[in-house]
Amino acid sequence: MSGTWLPPVQYVAQLPKATVYGCFFITDEEDRPIQLRSVRSPTTWQWPGGNMDPGETPWECAVREGLEETGLEIARTPRLLGIHVLMPRPDWPAHKIGLIFDGGRLTPEQIAGIVLDPAEHVELRVRSLEEWRREMNDAAFRYLEAVFRARRDGIPCYHEEPEA
Repeated sequence: MSGTWLPPVQYVAQLPKATVYGCFFITDEEDRPIQLRSVRSPTTWQWPGGNMDPGETPWECAVREGLEETGLEIARTPRLLGIHVLMPRPDWPAHKIGLIFDGGRLTPEQIAGIVLDPAEHVELRVRSLEEWRREMNDAAFRYLEAVFRARRDGIPCYHEEPEA
């Protein structure tokens, strides 16, 4: 349809659909990543976050979800660590785009104060990168490692996952 002008409503209706999520990458004071085990998929480890609600920005989503899933106000200032892109899959028929924000380094007291939402997560773990490598599948670990490096190096990452 190149060269054919369409009213915005018609044009947008033809575009690929996508959902957007915001989340926080968090570590302890020794830079060991903190992850939460998903209720829906017990082999999946996640960071506090979730899909945007209508009228919400990715940052607002991350803040809201971080509070809902941990009981903590994880961060006050947005610092983007990366963008995560998942292609449509049979179980999720739209692109999924995530913005990963730096949630900082949590103190032992903050970690002890985390209250998981039992409808979302069943466990919290703090592990070194090498320990996570042994506990995660290769694709999930590459994503964790890319975000870990982005925080360490100060250069946001772009991480794409191909079609399943």
